[in-house]
Amino acid sequence: MRLPFFYGWVVVAVTFVTMAIGVNARTAFSLFFPPIISEFGWERGVTAGAFSFGFVVSGVVSPLIGRLMDRAGPRAVMELGVVLMGGGLLLAPLTSAPWHLYVTIGVMVGAGSVCLGYSGQSLFLPNWFIRKRGFAIGIAFAGVGIGSVTLLPWVQHMIEATGWRTACTAMGLLVLIVLAPVNLLLHKRPQDIGLEPDGDAAPAAGGAQPVSNIVDPVWVNTDWTLKRAVATARFWWIALGYFSGLYIWYSVQVHQTKFLLDIGFSPSVAVWALGIVSLLGIPGQIVLGHVSDRIGREWVWAISCAGFVICFAALIGLKYQPSLWLVYLMVFAQGALGYGLTSIMGAVVFEIFQGRHQGSIFGTIMLAALAGGAAGPWLTGVLHDRTGDYTLAFGIAMIVSGLSALAIWRASPGKVRAVAGRLHNPQSRTAE
Repeated sequence: MRLPFFYGWVVVAVTFVTMAIGVNARTAFSLFFPPIISEFGWERGVTAGAFSFGFVVSGVVSPLIGRLMDRAGPRAVMELGVVLMGGGLLLAPLTSAPWHLYVTIGVMVGAGSVCLGYSGQSLFLPNWFIRKRGFAIGIAFAGVGIGSVTLLPWVQHMIEATGWRTACTAMGLLVLIVLAPVNLLLHKRPQDIGLEPDGDAAPAAGGAQPVSNIVDPVWVNTDWTLKRAVATARFWWIALGYFSGLYIWYSVQVHQTKFLLDIGFSPSVAVWALGIVSLLGIPGQIVLGHVSDRIGREWVWAISCAGFVICFAALIGLKYQPSLWLVYLMVFAQGALGYGLTSIMGAVVFEIFQGRHQGSIFGTIMLAALAGGAAGPWLTGVLHDRTGDYTLAFGIAMIVSGLSALAIWRASPGKVRAVAGRLHNPQSRTAE
């Protein structure tokens, strides 16, 4: 039975729901962080290390998840993520020593988040769209924002009313009950169910062929195995860009709430700031995803990195002038601009290394990205413990933001495949 609309939008909807719950289940660690420190009295570096350790685990399993996606498809990957993340959240309330957090939040939730979060979704969602790739991914990943403004306040309310353990259990149940059934609707690519990307009709024999988006035919016609990809400079520029991107992303995400509390803001303001960042990420991801389809992925990545520079500069300023207008600036720059990274993360890799082994290549690149996600919160916490404040850590993050923008510009996905807005360029009309 054919739907009255392209099935790719069903895939987008499932991804939207999965991201809303799966990503925010991990983000909620920022809310669990203060009560865990208060209860056990552990150092911030040690406690935040559980979150960072999750990225180490994520990095180790990411290439394996990429291979699983190439061989078994998204349903197998997503259901594995549901079991791991749901189980980790249900077991975390039994914590009584730091290593318990490292096993549950680190190993189980960390590994599950590779499947359910940005990494796992980026392994197959770009297959469903070409012309509207950035726009569709932006919509799907905007689910994170909806989840943040609905789930995070709910989690904070439960923490205040019944404790962090009850809130953690509730999140685990939500992951299992909602995400297990909806992800059975997924397919890896439109061709698996007789469709074409973007819902286009299959080209008729002898008919006019659509304008190709290929700029570099030699590169595109190469059978990119993981071994071949690793031997290219582009692979390592992307890896550096993604390492730096997740470094800055999670440096601020994990420590933002505690920082605001430390400088005198109320818990309600701190929680509001965390939630509104993701809320602003909704229009930010959609708009910047669409813009990337017009002007190119490199430009949008640079815009997003500039957003993080502004965010960290505002955080440093808040130490000296703790005013709400700087909180507003920090929140806007981080959410509306910075979160645009996610709308093109999958597109950059697919447009450079698209082929039979794209899942393995993307999964291996995410090893570097997740290493950045691990390094950011950990190093930020350690620098705070050593210096007594976040100024040096946030200053380093501003430098890393610029490095990320430079790296993706050097990778130049637009010199391999042109986005829809650049198809007027005669270079991109080479037949595929």
